[in-house]
Amino acid sequence: MSYRTLSVAKEGPLGIVTINRPDALNALSRELVSELIAVLSALEADEEVRCLVVTGSDRAFSAGADIKEMVDMSAVQMAMTEHFFPLWDKVGRYPKPLVGALSGFVLGGGLELAMSLDVLIASETTQMGQPEINIGVIPGGGGTQRLTRAVGKYKAMEMILTGTRIGAEEAKTLGLVSRVVPKEAYLEEAKKVAREIASKSPMSVKLAKMAVNKAFETGLGAGLDFERELFYLLFASEDAKEGMKAFMEKRKPAFKGK
Repeated sequence: MSYRTLSVAKEGPLGIVTINRPDALNALSRELVSELIAVLSALEADEEVRCLVVTGSDRAFSAGADIKEMVDMSAVQMAMTEHFFPLWDKVGRYPKPLVGALSGFVLGGGLELAMSLDVLIASETTQMGQPEINIGVIPGGGGTQRLTRAVGKYKAMEMILTGTRIGAEEAKTLGLVSRVVPKEAYLEEAKKVAREIASKSPMSVKLAKMAVNKAFETGLGAGLDFERELFYLLFASEDAKEGMKAFMEKRKPAFKGK
């Protein structure tokens, strides 16, 4: 399939999704949101794809929502069309691991999209922020919730109430991104991480992702119970037996996702 706002490629077990609206700093339009949902659905169904990399351009991962589309919308129109919310739901519940390759502007809805991914690799030029307060609204795609969980109440309050940005190194210190690398290396570094993830058992990766996400949604006791259930479940998989045999035999495991 061809897309107007995205480019999509496969590299072995990786799906590479690139946001491609350069004239608008990769702003999230309704068309882009619709196409991204379609791409994610297609790659979810592709058994050859074990991990996805989501990226933009060197200049901008995404500078946020396309304000031109929103300026004349009423509250009722926004609620009825749901605008971006189907995307947040899709990404937030996506079963395959998602690695973000970030550079330049990661703002507003762009940061909310990035925070919905699983591992974030940033170039040293990355600027992150939730500037919605500057136009009289607040983050609506999970920014008040995910940013607070990532960086803590007080830094989240500062960023959301003032609309100020932080750079890549500060984001790394706060735990908002996994790694910071030179601008020329961020995409390859993200692919490197994605290939490493793709080399693991697809079943254990899927359940590990579920367990970590559960930590954000429940208390410690319930989270530990959930983790234990998934741990026991994996002992029924062929991949677990293969992984243990490979370890004992000092060889690389051949995982099949079964």
